Amino acid sequence: MTSTSVARADRPRVLSGIQANGNLHIGNLIGALRQWAGMLDEIDGFFCIADLHALTIPSQVIGTDLADAVTEVAAWYVAAGIDPDKAAIFAQSAVPQHAELAWVMTCFTPMGWLERMTQFKAKSGTEKESVGAGLFTYPALQAADILLYQANYVPVGDDQRQHIELTRDVAQRFNHLVGEVFTLPEGMVPKTGARVMGLDDPTEKMSKSVAAVRSGHAVLLADPPDLVVRKLKSAQTDSGREVDPENMSEGVANLVDIAASLLGRDGRELAGEWAGIGYADLKTRVADVVVDALRPVQAKHAELRSDPAVMQGVLEDGRKRAAAVAEQTMARVAGALKMRRPG
Repeated sequence: MTSTSVARADRPRVLSGIQANGNLHIGNLIGALRQWAGMLDEIDGFFCIADLHALTIPSQVIGTDLADAVTEVAAWYVAAGIDPDKAAIFAQSAVPQHAELAWVMTCFTPMGWLERMTQFKAKSGTEKESVGAGLFTYPALQAADILLYQANYVPVGDDQRQHIELTRDVAQRFNHLVGEVFTLPEGMVPKTGARVMGLDDPTEKMSKSVAAVRSGHAVLLADPPDLVVRKLKSAQTDSGREVDPENMSEGVANLVDIAASLLGRDGRELAGEWAGIGYADLKTRVADVVVDALRPVQAKHAELRSDPAVMQGVLEDGRKRAAAVAEQTMARVAGALKMRRPG
């Protein structure tokens, strides 16, 4: 890594990130990290570790070393193939303009828009009177994350489309009321792996928070091979006995899709090749694919974590690149609002 990485103004800018809470799982690898790594030569990439977002549910981070969690996630980014010479990798909280713009975006986001956000309804459950206000307003912070870098595209899963729509709506509202400041981003949904489902419940998207309380829900990136095999052998299928490509249940389809995504194959094609094999054989084959895919990633991650200075350098270089772009945007926002700012 060098500290000479520069923004690529001639390429579309892409912004995304993963929260710094809990261990990353194969859904993150398939649906995010590998996707990001594969586009580095065509984009101007900014990939944050969202530690401010992690605070929206304080009980999940109180008592944890959040700074170390940031380093851990950043190391998985690099281990999965995100070259820090080609993209900025940084902690969200290390660039204070995220919080600054988040307040502006909160003020420009009608409460009615936030009340329609499905993830707040899902995460707050029956505790709406006691959860922190940050869980309600975090879509405004997410909008700020994107707009701060004037991102053209945001890689997202199917369940995140609503957040991109909200970001566009808020940006358009600001641009109309105050002046043309923000680029309107577009969502970028991957062709494969956009929605990896839970092993124990294939109707539910694989989730770090769920994996923290249900061990059989997800294969974590740090899981050793024997644990990977055990988890996949316990994965939910159906009452049938063998793979039928024309009539796959959600659980069977999820296992095939996981293997296909990691192999870079078409899921329907792979299902056809595996037609007629028993579910025990299916799970063994998928486990072999997952173990093989994780082996080099885990080895690189262990190497990166063995020398703290390496990841400190990655994060600092990324912070500098991100801060330079973020300050340009905040200066434009302040100018449009006729606000005083330092400097």
